Amino acid sequence: MRAVEYDRYGDADVLHMVDHPVPQRVHGQLMIEVLASSVNPIDYRIRQGEMKGLLPFGFPRVPGYDVAGIVTESDGDSSFAVGDRVMAFLDHTRGGALADYAVCSDSVAARIPDFMSIQDAAAIPLAGTTALQSLRDHGKIKRGQTVLINGASGGVGMFAVQIAKHYGCHVDAIASSRNREFCLSLGADHFYDYEQDDFTKSDERWDIIFDVSGKAHYLNARAVLKEGGHFVSTEPSITGLLMTILTWPLSKSGQVMLANPSGDDLRELIRLYETGNLNVTIDSTFPFEEAAKAHRRVEEGVDRGKVVLIN
Repeated sequence: MRAVEYDRYGDADVLHMVDHPVPQRVHGQLMIEVLASSVNPIDYRIRQGEMKGLLPFGFPRVPGYDVAGIVTESDGDSSFAVGDRVMAFLDHTRGGALADYAVCSDSVAARIPDFMSIQDAAAIPLAGTTALQSLRDHGKIKRGQTVLINGASGGVGMFAVQIAKHYGCHVDAIASSRNREFCLSLGADHFYDYEQDDFTKSDERWDIIFDVSGKAHYLNARAVLKEGGHFVSTEPSITGLLMTILTWPLSKSGQVMLANPSGDDLRELIRLYETGNLNVTIDSTFPFEEAAKAHRRVEEGVDRGKVVLIN
């Protein structure tokens, strides 16, 4: 099969298209013909070597965790049949999405409804799951709370704003000034321009501060957290892990989250999409052969939405 691969850490130029062995499916897994995927910041950070202490495995590697495609093999007792359109958040630490075929557990996939495009389906899994789990599981979101999303216009941020509004919360969004109208169109009640406004010095107080951009710090943000509030970050680091351990018994907690692949959560995101509570914005699309360009686009900083790759 064809696959995008890299055999050393480096910039986007290490990505290249090769002939690669088809992955082996075992019982409990699906084989999926990949029609589309998307690029998340974790993809280029792993490619650069930032996670080599956590992912010490060898090369070559096929990047990517988001898959939208068609089931080509499944077990007889699987809830998925050959020919089903599915999305999946791959449950392999090394990725594997940017290839003609990918395998994953039945439990991390969900059927794509007829009304959803393959591009939208590819954009949802990792980013949507991160937003949902950050707010629901780590932020303990409740109706009527105040929520601040730092980095509200990007892939995870756009989902987070809409999910928080679905929960009936007051949502404040932080992004660059050129994304003000976009964030408000997602449902944000108030907008902060990060180049002009320092939210840590605000008179406002929030129940949840979700730092999607990874540029805030708990020690600064805790001053504007309400009692019992939660600071949630997507920035994996030793400092962040220490924050999670040291603050969990405090009235204002700080946590670093790593999304867990879940078919149930994908079905919840699909339900929100179906009811009009979750819209997908696609920044740009690239063919798999231009994966390096797609990675560079995300590294430059995507203003609005997701970068999708079409196979």
